[in-house]
Amino acid sequence: MSSKYDETYAAWASDPAGFWGEAGKAIDWFRPADRVFDKDSGAYGRWFAGATCNTCYNCVDRHVEAGKGANTALIYDSPVTGQTASYSFAELQTEVSALAHVLRGLGVEKGDRVVIYMPMVPQAVFAMLACARLGAIHSVVFGGFAAHELATRIDDAAPKAIISASCGIEPGRVIAYKPLLDAAIEMSGVKPDHCVILQRDTLPCDLVDGRDVDYADAVQAAKKAGQGTECVPVAATDPLYILYTSGTTGQPKGVVRDNGGHMVALKWTMAHHYGLAPGEVFWAASDVGWVVGHSYICYGPLLHGCGTVVYEGKPVGTPDAGAFWRVIQDHKVVALFTAPTAFRAIKKEDPKGARIAAYDLSHFRTLFLAGERSDPATIEWAQEKLQRPVIDHWWQTETGWAMSGNPVGLGAFPVKLGSPGKPMPGYDIRVLDDDGHEVAPGVLGNIVCKLPLPPSGFPMLWNAEARFRSAYLEEFPGFYATSDAGIIDEDGHVFIMARTDDIINVAGHRLSTGAMEEVIASHPDIAECAVVGAADTMKGQMPLGFFVPNDGAGRRAADLEQELVQLVRSKIGAVAAFKTAVEVMRLPKTRSGKVLRGTMQKIADGAAFKIPAAIDDPAILTEIEAALNARNLIGQKA
Repeated sequence: MSSKYDETYAAWASDPAGFWGEAGKAIDWFRPADRVFDKDSGAYGRWFAGATCNTCYNCVDRHVEAGKGANTALIYDSPVTGQTASYSFAELQTEVSALAHVLRGLGVEKGDRVVIYMPMVPQAVFAMLACARLGAIHSVVFGGFAAHELATRIDDAAPKAIISASCGIEPGRVIAYKPLLDAAIEMSGVKPDHCVILQRDTLPCDLVDGRDVDYADAVQAAKKAGQGTECVPVAATDPLYILYTSGTTGQPKGVVRDNGGHMVALKWTMAHHYGLAPGEVFWAASDVGWVVGHSYICYGPLLHGCGTVVYEGKPVGTPDAGAFWRVIQDHKVVALFTAPTAFRAIKKEDPKGARIAAYDLSHFRTLFLAGERSDPATIEWAQEKLQRPVIDHWWQTETGWAMSGNPVGLGAFPVKLGSPGKPMPGYDIRVLDDDGHEVAPGVLGNIVCKLPLPPSGFPMLWNAEARFRSAYLEEFPGFYATSDAGIIDEDGHVFIMARTDDIINVAGHRLSTGAMEEVIASHPDIAECAVVGAADTMKGQMPLGFFVPNDGAGRRAADLEQELVQLVRSKIGAVAAFKTAVEVMRLPKTRSGKVLRGTMQKIADGAAFKIPAAIDDPAILTEIEAALNARNLIGQKA
């Protein structure tokens, strides 16, 4: 199939409103839009102004009404518990409607916020859809975050209710969620009226009288009584959810997603980018706490009438490096979306790909990678072992779907290793120098997108308009600043090279080094610190800390390191993957006092670097190198 990419992109570029208006016909609206795009609304315009709709209706009810109620909607596969389950669209409708009835009974109404703090279980998706059904705004917080991180999100979102579980289960350990939740509520200034708690047999918890509600009991009572809810109409421009992403200050940023544009964009991507047909099974091997889980575990597949997989396991260790192939076989998965980290782990444990042959992958067509830069070696390995297309693509929490990619549904064009494809319709991607001038093809610069962002692009940050403008819109007027650096080559392929701020990428998880530094600096024996993202062959990057102890602290470096690791774990959570902190005499700085983190990162990676012109004392770089050499920390780690 020859690619229709060029003509499709040209069609969008010549008439953006017409293009997205046509795509919007695939969505069921209660009231159609007055204008497909209102350029005078919001910071850069709003999509589908005047329309009313309901996302849950489009994901669930309309498939049932169309006679597709018996089709598979959601598949739960949990190697850590040995459980599997499958829900049809009709069964999904029953579960979601009953939970929505429970939430309404607890006072949750249109516009209220609900925090969801859940493991990878079907009820996490039910909770998202139940909020959407009521017109409530959900905010999913990844279950691996510590109480302090959860508390900051509770304070910012001010939820009427929280939906959680007694525990999360990972290979070799059980994480008690309820104590973390209780601690977060205790330290929050905002207190939810109620918590709905899913009790898991592995580790049940005590419930707080008058506040906590047993999920299973309440939903079962509603189903037994035949109680449910209608789908509440909301404006297309009303928020569907808030998803918090790390900020450089350590204060999370609440990315807002609207209802209408989000549905239109995700529905379009399922057919045109991922190449799926309704009724097929799509699997995003992510977590509902990340944007991938929102877009392509919950909403995208269900909007398109596809089955979606909720997987409670890992690429290796549950039980081995054949885990992904087993899931693909058992559930007839057509396309898999995962992070390159997963394939690096599989490759490390099964370098010859020997386990692949043990499974029937005849239904499997395409592997999609995103979440961090896909190194050519990993792509080549996957191509060779799977004998199927391996498609890299690039996007962000803020956009909700691919900014650049290789649209399989339009006919893929030839892959360039190291590039996540070409700009998708909706994205006019440019590369600018620091003064805002466009650079020539192949020249490194700041990756930006010309405004307006397409449907599903975030219209704002939650309760932070000034921060929204300063963080994304003011640096390059007329453009959205991605905070990524890279190039666009002569053929229009995008290459993402690095972050331009201090957000690092650990196994596809965007983490703030600034937040880690804030925690380390809180230790009473620490004078100064810095955290950089050191290259890691397995996870892409791992945080590497440097600390300068207070004069006279008299502490052993190894003891301090252990305390700092535990401190970061308690304040941010295990998801930070912070394991190494190196004592140094001083940090390299510019004469103005700016710590030269980029140069420190290059030293740690064993990469070539130039001594910065503004450095205060070049001898400090030699000291940093010696400290890392003493710990054998220079160069990529296996």
